[in-house]
Amino acid sequence: MSDNNQTVDTGGADGESQATAGANTQSGVKLNGLFAHKMGMSQVYGDNGESIPVTVLKMEPWVVSQVKTKEKDGYTAVQIASRPKKAANSSKAEKGHLKNAGFENGAHFVKELRLENLDGVEVGARVSIESLTKGDVVRITSTSKGKGFQGSVRRWNFAGGPAAHGSKFHRQPGSSGNRTWPGRVMPGKKFPGHLGAETVTVRNVRVVDVLASEGILLVKGPVPGARNTLVKLVKE
Repeated sequence: MSDNNQTVDTGGADGESQATAGANTQSGVKLNGLFAHKMGMSQVYGDNGESIPVTVLKMEPWVVSQVKTKEKDGYTAVQIASRPKKAANSSKAEKGHLKNAGFENGAHFVKELRLENLDGVEVGARVSIESLTKGDVVRITSTSKGKGFQGSVRRWNFAGGPAAHGSKFHRQPGSSGNRTWPGRVMPGKKFPGHLGAETVTVRNVRVVDVLASEGILLVKGPVPGARNTLVKLVKE
């Protein structure tokens, strides 16, 4: 566990090397989950030689910025922060809140993990990537890719009409209203609109491997979101 008075330098804005960033995530306090950035997809081979599709997640150094207790806050949780901001982009409140965690200014990411057991968790402690180990089953939450304004066929998988040239009805949403009574569109009717950019949770995802020295996690299968999306992983 690192010194509480140490100034945090995650290297997100200063171009810290991958090896150094990985070393910063190895030692520290272990929680019931982590936050990491999606890098892309790859594949690894299992013990039996089978190909396993994996998503590569990169964990930057995270520091405990607040410990929430039931007596004071009504619930138990750990707030963690990562990637320091510039002084010009930090408010006075941010600087004051994160001062005890070792930040000179604010942080780009301030997140929270519910935690029942707070033993050994102190403000200023680094979060270890070894909070998750190979074989763990986790619940993943992230923001899906935004796909802009889409029609009802793509957004809601409507069948559409015949594709023949004589048809006047191809990808239209169809009738949306009623007769004179009730004379209105019923709540919940599926219409064209914005698709994606929603919070999506995928459960029962297996951690294929944890490369602690490089700050890398490999999870089986796809993960919602584009590259560099912040992903939350919590043990099931």
